[in-house]
Amino acid sequence: MLLDEPSVVALNDSTGEVIAVGHQAKQMLGRTPDNITALRPLRDGVIADFEATEQMLRHFIARVHRRRYFAKPRMVICVPSSITPVEQRAVKEAGYQAGARRVYVVEEPMAAAIGAGLPVHEATGNMIVDVGGGTTEVAVISLGGIVTSLSIRTAGDDLDAAIIAWMKKEHGVMLGERTAEDVKMTLGSAFPRPGEPEGEVRGRDMVTGLPRTVEVTSADVRHALEEPLHAIVDAVRVTLDQTPPELAGDIMDRGIVLTGGGALLRGLDERIRHETGMPVHVADDPLVSVAMGAGRCVEEFEALQQVLVTNPRRF
Repeated sequence: MLLDEPSVVALNDSTGEVIAVGHQAKQMLGRTPDNITALRPLRDGVIADFEATEQMLRHFIARVHRRRYFAKPRMVICVPSSITPVEQRAVKEAGYQAGARRVYVVEEPMAAAIGAGLPVHEATGNMIVDVGGGTTEVAVISLGGIVTSLSIRTAGDDLDAAIIAWMKKEHGVMLGERTAEDVKMTLGSAFPRPGEPEGEVRGRDMVTGLPRTVEVTSADVRHALEEPLHAIVDAVRVTLDQTPPELAGDIMDRGIVLTGGGALLRGLDERIRHETGMPVHVADDPLVSVAMGAGRCVEEFEALQQVLVTNPRRF
């Protein structure tokens, strides 16, 4: 069973209880009264609010294990490859607090590569670029391990923030997070193409304080996204530069595989192809590649145990 929910939690401030989790909570972002807070417990790929993360995990476990109240699942959690030991410990602790029997950690680029169906255990270079919400992970994988990797905290959330900042600067209009994300998905692109769409964006005028509609083209949004996109492409370049020559030759043959929600941004594959000269492929279902990879780690536990980062839990 695949549960595809955003990591958003809505809390009642007066009682501290969780009102909604996932899609239901995401609809509340920017629309809540004083006594309700909709928050993202994960920021930049790591835990920003420990209690809310634990509650969210509990909720998701309960959704999957409907009839077994005392389910003690084995859990595989994906983390950015740049995670610090302290951040990693917090992730594992949240899993144990939420009721897991054992918590294993796998690095996101490895999970993305497994989920995208790449032959990670073979002696060939596989390059994966996973553009998530909080981090972009770029890694070269061979023989079941990460040879070289780079994790930058520029990803989907920063693309949304760039649109908000650009609208504020260019048009004096304030947008909410959800509207910015909608603009990114409908008008956003990373590379020019013929017949680009235009659209109307609604926000609050910062001078009059009244709602206002602004006409925006795809080229405008691309201009707004330029800085974070440049950082993502730069991370690919830096990783290629650090790749051993043998593996670089493999990547030239096999190409770079794009996964994560950011891979759905129109023209991102063309942009990376244009700037690196490498063939670029988007994974079949990029949005769930990491989740599918983590799922396979649970299902084929014995076979994939070597990719899991293990360190014993100490009290």
